[in-house]
Amino acid sequence: MRTIQVFVLAVEAITRFVGRCSMYLIFVMMGVLLYSSLSKSFWQPAVWTLESAQFLMVAYFLLGGAYSMQLDAHVRMDLLYSRWAPRTRAMIDSVTILLLIFFLVFLLYGGISSTSYALEYDETSYSAWSPPMAPIKIVMCIGIGLMLLQTVATLCRDVAQAVGRPLR
Repeated sequence: MRTIQVFVLAVEAITRFVGRCSMYLIFVMMGVLLYSSLSKSFWQPAVWTLESAQFLMVAYFLLGGAYSMQLDAHVRMDLLYSRWAPRTRAMIDSVTILLLIFFLVFLLYGGISSTSYALEYDETSYSAWSPPMAPIKIVMCIGIGLMLLQTVATLCRDVAQAVGRPLR
């Protein structure tokens, strides 16, 4: 039980750090979009701004997803869930989270495959700017991997709650 608690606390610390750092990417994205607007109005339009903003949004979304799960801030269908006791919720979450783990494993497998292709063949975007795709695909794999770790940590927490021995 101690090993599981250490694992959960370590994953949650990493998730918290990455999530809080990724929150600031929204300001970087706003700066890029502001520069895009200004360059279109006063200078020659920059070809890199829209795609950079898209990459920043992907990083913001994927790196912050695990933190959102940790804070229980994600969207949930709450027809019956709020009426259940915490232990019942934990039992139901323990079952349904297995589907999420299954999905994330396949998503990570596809992400790693796509990233290795991008690295091996120097894949670039089909835009006028044509940036390399490997960096954003690496960030994608990190985000999915972190989400998978947080999901397993949440599963451990839910199972402990369901058996009546909550962590912490």
